[in-house]
Amino acid sequence: MKSALLKTAIITCCALTATGADAQHSDHKAAADSTGMESKEHGLKEIRIVSKTPTRRLSGAVNGVSIGRQELFKAACCNLGESFTTNPSVDVSYNDAATGAKQIKLLGLSGTYVQMLTENLPNYRGAAAPYALGYVPGPWMKNISVSKGSASVKNGYESITGQINIDFLKPEDEDGMEVNLFGDTKSRIEANVTGNIHLNKRLSTVLLTHMENSFDNHDGNGDGFYDQPKVRQYHVDNRWQWAGDSYIFHGGVSGLKERRLGGQLDHGVHATHTALPLYNITLQTDRGEGYMKHAFILNREHGTNLALLASASLHETEADYGLKHLYINQKNAYASLVFETNFTSVHNLSTGLSLNHDYVSENFSEQHPSIFGYGNATEASPSLLGAVGTTKETVPGAYAQYTFTPGHHFTAMVGLRADHSNIYGTFLTPRFHVKYMPNSIFSMRLSAGKGYRTVHALAENNYLLAGGRTLIIDKLKQEEAWNYGISTAINVPIGSKLLKINAEYYYTRFGEQAVTDYDSDPHSIHIGNLDGKSYSHTLQVDASYPVFEGFTLTAAYRLNEVKSTYGGVLRTKPLTNRYKGLVTASYKTPLGLWQVDATLQLNGGGRMPMPYINEDGTPSWNTTFPAFEQLGAQVTRWFRHWSVYVGGENLTAFRQKNPIVCAAEPWSKNFDPTMVWGPVHGAMFYAGVRINIGKSIN
Repeated sequence: MKSALLKTAIITCCALTATGADAQHSDHKAAADSTGMESKEHGLKEIRIVSKTPTRRLSGAVNGVSIGRQELFKAACCNLGESFTTNPSVDVSYNDAATGAKQIKLLGLSGTYVQMLTENLPNYRGAAAPYALGYVPGPWMKNISVSKGSASVKNGYESITGQINIDFLKPEDEDGMEVNLFGDTKSRIEANVTGNIHLNKRLSTVLLTHMENSFDNHDGNGDGFYDQPKVRQYHVDNRWQWAGDSYIFHGGVSGLKERRLGGQLDHGVHATHTALPLYNITLQTDRGEGYMKHAFILNREHGTNLALLASASLHETEADYGLKHLYINQKNAYASLVFETNFTSVHNLSTGLSLNHDYVSENFSEQHPSIFGYGNATEASPSLLGAVGTTKETVPGAYAQYTFTPGHHFTAMVGLRADHSNIYGTFLTPRFHVKYMPNSIFSMRLSAGKGYRTVHALAENNYLLAGGRTLIIDKLKQEEAWNYGISTAINVPIGSKLLKINAEYYYTRFGEQAVTDYDSDPHSIHIGNLDGKSYSHTLQVDASYPVFEGFTLTAAYRLNEVKSTYGGVLRTKPLTNRYKGLVTASYKTPLGLWQVDATLQLNGGGRMPMPYINEDGTPSWNTTFPAFEQLGAQVTRWFRHWSVYVGGENLTAFRQKNPIVCAAEPWSKNFDPTMVWGPVHGAMFYAGVRINIGKSIN
């Protein structure tokens, strides 16, 4: 126990005294490191102290957690969307039951208010947002950092409820190759192969490859529609590093190709109008990315560094929803120049310039169902009303961030950035964070900050075209919101072990917001500007305790109150759980050969959008949805250079009975696959193997 406490103390001290000022990861961190690059001192042997804790609290002024590979290995974790199964803070749910689009929720709000970062570069915005959780393979990830609240100003102004930064496997990691093979009972197979090569002591590279294929149809509830779309994806990423004494380069390119096929399985079995064709949904996505980072270490003693970061992406999606066709072309270019220095061990300054350019082109067309002999085609034909065309936005900006750390007990960070959009003009983003830790038992954080976001409503919500409702999009303003938070962490000694308790409260208040209104008209979806109040309150408490050697128990409970104004009425946001409970248990045998993990989730009920009235006088759906439980478990057997795992998801087999409204009439205005509040499929079992060739076991 003393050894474990000593290691924890050393790790904490190292995090608190390291140079630089990346508040997302530690109080002090060099600018070169904040870009995702690690400097190397040649001629010295590297000494690494690795914590056995798979999930740890971020040590800086910003509240959040860092999820390591050991935590990711506790579940199937085939992609980013499946990486938060054991995390009490982040929820992942379906947006609709026809396309398989998923979203995360943080602090009770949609994932669009979370700034997504890869290697500290903004990514997966706009058109990529609906399916981005499936674009990041789990075996590629080395670490996920979840920062809650307004976060740092370094990475831009778009963080409102938090940031999620994904660190991939690094070129400088150990030489060798990793293979991960996976298959489940829903006919999904995956293969991931990653390999590192150190060409010499300065130059290294890593190649990441991914393939997945869902090759069979499943219709567990018998409504004639796929429970999940068939997905075929190929993804390749190549990253490089050159590490000199005072200069470090990181760069890479990646390419993704994905095809999704959803919709009806059998023609005429469930459809009333047999003359109509199958209602098919297909999405073809092609995406390419490139990035580079240059870090210049100017003064090691004072942590003075200069870094230039740049990235670019091209995202194309061609989608067919029945007779509706949508083509989205988004191009993004981003650059940032960062300077950091420590005047003393107490005072740190980070300043920088940034430039972001977005080009988004949206083209929509629609055929009329009457060409197939549908008698009520004029009344039933869905359509899109609103902004379709091309948007070009260029935003240059500058920021300054000051961190004051007089000792290990106190840290204060204040940041301000100014940006100018050619569409929305000039706006300021202030953010403030403070951490007070009087002793090793208690710590407290306070935060306040503002965030802004440009909305590309059709690109970000194109899955809404899968239904029969008319989609109406107004000319939207830039979203803006304030976020305030307070959190505490308490370590309570119980016997020879520590009970770790965390409690946090966050309040988000919108000044401007793009509100998706399902309520005012049950046959249309209206995305318009906020006219009234919109806010969220989130309160969460979680606790973790190592019951005995190798066995850790974690429990969490969260309350959400999320409200917005719909049609002039302040209502609870629909399809949002009022609360969430989570219990995780993890046991690893003394020799580390076997590991058993289980997670039980209790998802609270909530409000449904206002229903329409059927011809027989009954409502189309209930006005509320019930609470439900989900259980997941996995058993892993570790060997020297490989491991095998088997597990299951949704072992309670709970499933929403009718996730697709009016599935028998997909060409009518009543057809709606977006009324999803629970799992769309029953229990699923899986198995996989991880093989390390030339590498030590993780």
